[in-house]
Order: sequence, then structure tokens, then C-alpha cells
Amino acid sequence: MEGKVISYSTFASLLEKVGRFDVTGKTLLLPEMSRASECLLAATFRSFGVNAQMMETYKGLKLGKEFTSGKECFPCQVTLGDILYHLQKEKERLGDAFDASNYVYFLPEADGPCRFGMYNKLQRIVLDSFPEFQQIPIAYLSTKDGYAIGGLLPSEKAKHFRRTAYVAMVAGDVWDRTLWRVRPYENRKGAMDQLYDEGLEVLSKVIEKHGHKKDFRKIRKTLRELVHEARSLIDPHIPRKPRIGIVGEIYLRCHTKANQEIIRLIEKYGGEVVNASMSEWINYIAYDTALKVRNKWKMALRLGRWAEFSRNFKSWLKHWIEYYYQLWRQGQVYRAARSEMDIAPDHAIGPLEDKLGPRKLFCFDVGTEAALSIAGALAYAEHGFNGVVNVFPFTCMPSTATSAVLKPLLQKLRIPYIDSAYDGTYQPNRDAIVRTFMYQAYQHQQKQKENGSTSHYHFGKKWYLSEWLIQ
Repeated sequence: MEGKVISYSTFASLLEKVGRFDVTGKTLLLPEMSRASECLLAATFRSFGVNAQMMETYKGLKLGKEFTSGKECFPCQVTLGDILYHLQKEKERLGDAFDASNYVYFLPEADGPCRFGMYNKLQRIVLDSFPEFQQIPIAYLSTKDGYAIGGLLPSEKAKHFRRTAYVAMVAGDVWDRTLWRVRPYENRKGAMDQLYDEGLEVLSKVIEKHGHKKDFRKIRKTLRELVHEARSLIDPHIPRKPRIGIVGEIYLRCHTKANQEIIRLIEKYGGEVVNASMSEWINYIAYDTALKVRNKWKMALRLGRWAEFSRNFKSWLKHWIEYYYQLWRQGQVYRAARSEMDIAPDHAIGPLEDKLGPRKLFCFDVGTEAALSIAGALAYAEHGFNGVVNVFPFTCMPSTATSAVLKPLLQKLRIPYIDSAYDGTYQPNRDAIVRTFMYQAYQHQQKQKENGSTSHYHFGKKWYLSEWLIQ
């Protein structure tokens, strides 16, 4: 696959063809990150009249590496390969009928120091190097405004879409956690994987049919029935295995092919895994946005700028309500599932921030996923987990900071910990590292039993409204 020489003489297309475009009537192409969440997000778009497709992933990695230098974050190479591979196949399928203007590529971004914020700019330049792909715009959502959906859909649909998409994402998180809870204990090998695929298809159809009506009860009922069916696959004679918590960069920890099936590998050597959720990040963005606006109205109040104070105070109240609305909806979905099975509840963001403060380990003001990863690992430790794995792209700055803090901290707490970095290559000693780690986790579990304690799910002694909402 060849493109013309990339010209850096003008960056006009970065302004004209990377932004928020009305995707109504277009084929919206979504790269896979978390399979469940992206699949259900695509279903949500379809429920609101957008022909959304989740692209095949990892088959175009060679293309992604061909058009990057190797200095980019690994997820950038994976997603670039996905879009180039998909468009190449579309051209082959449609021939002369292929029309680039019928497609929109969906690639969100984040502000701050993470390279994720530059993915869509670089990929815009690469797409422009192919004449046949120049008319494909890149649509994004951004952390700058809390992933506001305005601009992608008509205003009368945008608010309803955002809330349905959030519930769909939480449903995806819960279905993932059901998979990880059942698969290490299944009574028939491969049964949970089969049910997982079937369940995703069922949930997608329900969301596509009822999502635009905000019929969340129907979504919760369907999910509860699936979790009930999954429970029947557990062999009660298999003793509980060491529980491993995963933290790290959101794409790599969720993308099973990019992280070389790290969860299955841990399960192979006798572990039960809980991965940090997709909705944790969305909740964090809502929480962090509210904190930033709060700082603005406090400063305006000190300076006596009353108009600015009033504007920012109203904005702060709006974001705070949105945050607690998300926790409320998240809690509804988790309670429906947990009435059938003891899957792990999710972390609430407020208590995670409080875990960092007393030890001065990190600060939410710094931002990035490091804040969540460090606090999340501490939460796993408090909940009695037997080990922590930090999954991230090679050279990832936030995850490197996470590692620097967690290694000595968890060593002091005597909790097994490993870093697991990825750049598309295969480490020959990876199996040995994970096997050794799992042996340590097993020893940790045995000491728990000797001391009369077990791994359990709770949120500590201090009472938090957000914890009550999310349980």
C-alpha cells in the first residue's frame, strides 16, 4: 500500500478535516479498544440513526508501522493500521463505487502531556497522503469539555445519546467482569467465551432497538439474564484463585490483541483477573472537569469578578450533577448484575483521589491515567487482591510514573507487582515472568488464609455517597 510523499507545508486539513462533524447519514468507523464497550457504543450510534461499524483490529498492524516512525505510542500504530486496513478492504469490496465522502473515522483525543492527543493529527496527515482517502474526515470527542457530544449529532439527540452511550459502556464493563469472574472456574472449557460472544450480540440488538428511547430497564434486565446464565457455568468445586488487579494505560489494558492476551495468560497460570474499567475513565473526566471549573469560580470569587463567578459556578454545578448522574446509572447496572453474581464493583473516583492525598503519592491536579492507576492499585490492595499488573505501551510517560510510585510502595505492602509493556514485539521471557508472578500471588493468598483473611470486595470504613451509589 503506497501513498504519496507527505507534505508538511500546510496544516489546513488539520483544521478542516479533524473536528466535530455531523455523522448523520455517514458510515462511522470505530477502532476497537475494549471489544464489549466499542461494540455497544456502535450499537448506540445505530440506535440514533448512525451507521456505525467497529473495524477489525490488529490485522493492519504492518500498515500502521509502515507509516509511523516507531517513536509513536503503540496504540497510535494499531489504530492507524486498523483504519488503513479497513479502507483498503472497502476499496477492494466496492471497486469504483467506493466513495470516501461516505465515511467518517471516529478517533477521540485527550488534552495534557499524553501523546494520545496527537493521534488524530498524525493520522490525518497519513490519510491525506492517499488521494482516495483525503475526503474522509476524522471526528473526535475531547477531554477538554468532558467528552461533550455536541457537533456529532443534532442537538436534540446529543444529550440522550450521551447518556445511553454511558449506560452501554457500563454494560460492557459488567459483561467483561462477568467473563473474567466465570472463565477461570467454568465447568466446560470455552463455554464462557461462547456465551460472551452471544451475549454481546444480544446486548447490541437490545441497545440498538431501545437505546434511543432511553429504556435502560430493558438493558439492565437483559444484562441480568445474561449474568444469571453465566453463573450456571461456574464449577462450584473449583476453589477461589488468587485475584489480580490490572491498571495502566486505557487502550493497552483493554485491547486484548495489543496486550497479547495478558488476562488469559494470567488465567492460564492460575489467576482471576479484574481489569480497570472503561467507565472509570469517563467518570474521572467528569469529576476532573468539575474540579477545574470549581477552581475557576473560587478564583473569581476571591477577585470579586461576580459575572465570571456566576458563570463558572453554574458550570461547576452542571458538571457535578453529571458526575453523580453517571454514578447513579452505573450503580443501577452493577446492582442488577451483582444480584446474580459477585462480580467486582467498580472504583468511585472521589475515594480514589482520597487514597493519594495522605501519602502524597500523586495528585489529580497532575492528571493523566497515572492518578487512577496508582490509586486503583491501592484500592486493589485494600480489597485483598493478591497481585497487581501495570499494562502500558512501551515508553508511556504516565505509566512510567505509575511504575516508579507503585514498585516500592507495593513491595513495602508485600503485594506482588509486575510491569507489562508492549510495542508489538514478543518478549521470550514473558511467560516466565507471569508464571513467577502468579506463584508469588498464590503465596500471598495462602498467607491471607493463614491469617484468617480473604480477598473481598468492599470500599473501606469511611462512608462516601459515591460509594453507596456505585455498589
